[in-house]
This record gives sequence, structure tokens and C-alpha cells, in this order.
Amino acid sequence: MNILVNLDDTYVIDAIGYLALTINLYSMCTKGESKLRIFSTIANLIYIIYGILLGTTPIIVGCTIAVILHTYRLSKLNN
Repeated sequence: MNILVNLDDTYVIDAIGYLALTINLYSMCTKGESKLRIFSTIANLIYIIYGILLGTTPIIVGCTIAVILHTYRLSKLNN
């Protein structure tokens, strides 16, 4: 179910999606696995918010799995 109320909300939701996209692309340009995973985790958390606002379950599920995987790998890198 789409929870958009009016056109102004569309711009805000799009901006959230573009913010996540920008952070995700930046993560791919960083050096080192830790930085990549930290920025990807942040991007995926924002994508989850984006998915909730759009009511799109595949985005929410996929990004939740990505957050779990990135967090797990980060914990292994720091040990």
C-alpha cells in the first residue's frame, strides 16, 4: 500500500531515495572493506525508510538482509 498523501510528499520521498543512492554509490568509491560496509549499512537503513514510505516489501526485505550481512561482516572485521 502506498502511503503518499500529496505531490509534495513525493519530492521528499524521492529525495530520501536519492540520498540512499548517493551514499551507496559513495560506499563503492571508498577504500577498505570497513568503510564500504559502514556506508552501505547506512545507505541500506535509509533504503528501508524509503521502502516503508513507498510500501514496497521487496525493498524493505532486501535492505534488511543487507544490513544484517554488513553488520555481521563488520563484527568479524573488528575482531
